[in-house]
Amino acid sequence: MHAGNDASAVPSPGGTRTHNRNTVIASMLGSVVEWYDFFLYGTMAALVFNKQFFPEFDPLIGTMVAFATFAAGFITRPIGGVIFGHFGDRIGRKKILVITMLIMGGSTFLMGTLPTYEQIGVLAPILLLVLRMLQGIGLGGEWGGAAVLTFEHAPRGKRGLFSSWPQTGVPLGLLLSTLAVNLVSLPGDEALQSWTWRIPFLASILLVVVGLLVRLKVQEPQSFRDMVATDTRAKVPMFEVLRNYPKQIILGIGARFSESITFNVYNAFIVTYTTTVLGLDNSYALNALLIASVIGFVIIPVAGKMSDRFGRRPIFGAGALVALVTAFPAFMLIDTGVQQLIWVAVVLGWSLGACTMFGAEAATFAELFPARVRYTGMSIVYQFGVLPSGAVAPALSVWLVSVTGSAWPVAVYVMAAAAIALVSLYFLRETAHEEIDTELRARAEELRITARADH
Repeated sequence: MHAGNDASAVPSPGGTRTHNRNTVIASMLGSVVEWYDFFLYGTMAALVFNKQFFPEFDPLIGTMVAFATFAAGFITRPIGGVIFGHFGDRIGRKKILVITMLIMGGSTFLMGTLPTYEQIGVLAPILLLVLRMLQGIGLGGEWGGAAVLTFEHAPRGKRGLFSSWPQTGVPLGLLLSTLAVNLVSLPGDEALQSWTWRIPFLASILLVVVGLLVRLKVQEPQSFRDMVATDTRAKVPMFEVLRNYPKQIILGIGARFSESITFNVYNAFIVTYTTTVLGLDNSYALNALLIASVIGFVIIPVAGKMSDRFGRRPIFGAGALVALVTAFPAFMLIDTGVQQLIWVAVVLGWSLGACTMFGAEAATFAELFPARVRYTGMSIVYQFGVLPSGAVAPALSVWLVSVTGSAWPVAVYVMAAAAIALVSLYFLRETAHEEIDTELRARAEELRITARADH
């Protein structure tokens, strides 16, 4: 159904307009907490952890090792996606989202209390790695739940817009984490390396408290309640997804390639490249990310809304195309070492490329699966798709530069990922204007009518 007709104004079966808006806010705030924690680690890996937890290496190699622990958070995300996707499809979306926030926030807070390599030796990077893996498990369950919750509460014709709002947690989380790093960097690098780096990790507990208070007030979407009423919940969602939807999984993961690689190259790698390779002050990259975050926050819901009108594939594909054609120009701008040109480069790749894809992404993946396995299906596509792409992107990019002495192989890497995404999107079915869960709603309503008649 097209977004422009009258049906789009009808609230979804999930509740009233006010409740749906509250659900969006709760999902978005939770997403902000999760991504703040995740991005904070990526930035600190480039600026602090390479020296405080892996000091036995030269700066570039130390950074690459620090990014290996960054990748560990991605590696455990599929574990969280499978575990929490299973229970999200079995016992409810809301309950799982409370648990994932506690895991993510708790592990981040504990990072701020860790002793360094100088204090306890090799145990320091081991503890850091364990907490990073816990972060990944929490985030692995968070994304699918937040996206499903808003998607299933969305009014007809607005699924793309509604499900894009939790995605804005990405630029907001990046914005907050980058601001936090900027603030604790003000006393100078010596203070940052000594103690101020801990402050953003410890302060994350405040975001967790706020997020939990809001999230606890959210109701389960009508789709899940209908599954309970009709007793149609999947017994083992993961097995059902793998058995019945292999094509959707493969194409979804392929579409995910560009967003994931583009996103992490311009986010984590650029900080290392500008500071360690180009020898620039870290404010160049951090300020670029601040600007890109603000622009990305606007682009994501706009892309989500446009996907409701024009379709998921055209908007998702437009973002991949931007990543493809701007890769070389962006790195040429970065190599100039001119601060304003670095800002332009990051906005091109991160805001216009990755965030456009991100805006259409949640609805694209949600519409690949029915309600009974939606949480699990989305989590598998999103979290398994990150393993060969975003998980290795920063470390692989650093390695490419260390081997070649140039950033052009990284640009080729970004372009290849975009090409894979465009091919995958070509073979995906367009679903933006299709109704969802109609049979489930009809069966639940039939049972409700029967129950009233019996009484």
